[in-house]
Amino acid sequence: MINSPFLRRPTSVRRVMGEVLLALLPALAVYVWLFGIGVLVQVLIASTAALVAEWVMLTILGKPRALFLGDLSALVSAVLIGLAFPPIAPWWLVFTATVLAIVIAKHLYGGLGQNPFNPAMVAYALMIVSFPALMSQWPGSGQLDAATQLGLIFGSDRVVDAITSATPLDALRTGLHGAGASVASVLKGHAFGVLGGRGWEWISLAYLAGGLYLLARRIITWHIPVAFLGVLAAISAIAWLANPQSFATPWFHVASGGALLGAFFILTDPVSGATTPRGKLLFAAGAALMTWIIRTWGAYPDGVAFATLLMNLCVPLIDMKTQPPVFGHKKS
Repeated sequence: MINSPFLRRPTSVRRVMGEVLLALLPALAVYVWLFGIGVLVQVLIASTAALVAEWVMLTILGKPRALFLGDLSALVSAVLIGLAFPPIAPWWLVFTATVLAIVIAKHLYGGLGQNPFNPAMVAYALMIVSFPALMSQWPGSGQLDAATQLGLIFGSDRVVDAITSATPLDALRTGLHGAGASVASVLKGHAFGVLGGRGWEWISLAYLAGGLYLLARRIITWHIPVAFLGVLAAISAIAWLANPQSFATPWFHVASGGALLGAFFILTDPVSGATTPRGKLLFAAGAALMTWIIRTWGAYPDGVAFATLLMNLCVPLIDMKTQPPVFGHKKS
């Protein structure tokens, strides 16, 4: 018979980050299956840049390098950047983005635990604003062999219009700009599958599997994923029911872009995200609303990165207003 007291093992940063890396492996495998080894190359470039930038900053700041390099937090940011960037993006784009994420978004604010913004989303936002053409060059599923991908990543010839295709969200946005176009007619295109983009549905399922693993391991709680996906689905469902010719279905929004990546791996960042139970619900709901608004009327097809950064600004106020009363004290 098991008797009390029940003691929990202390949770280390290394263990949490290691579990997150394990949860990202299914998505990484599906990316390689769909797009080829370019994704692995981008993850390796980002990981190298992250570790080098982390080592340099720790040396400058006089912090113990072995301790902080071993917590795996830099590698988590690197893998997220590698998955978010196009598989054939030039190497310097991924390298520069990762260095900026580690140096500016992380260490200039005091290092792990002090950064108000998610480093991976800072990198993505900076690059998509600065180099929108390069950030939109996604190859079609199974179109490019390994040698071609390596040549595009490390070479100088970037004439890729004939071998790249729009992401599902971008294809929907572009299609709706046509005269007399409707969502139903656009979604009949070859870029779309049953729920979202053709092939991208498998990536979304992989993120979902990784997210459920994190929930089962109690690395994250249910509040942010449920609130984000629930509000995103609810808002898009209302718009779709009101005008199905102009607005996409709720399942398309949930299964496309970075919705599931954001719900389980980005917004759940314990440093830049809300920390109280009610705060997590408000934080995720606000991010879902901003994501839908940016996707529908903004200048970029996917809004998860910008929505995350905008809601990161609100975290101090959200946490302050949603703190539960201290045990034994009345709430003023």
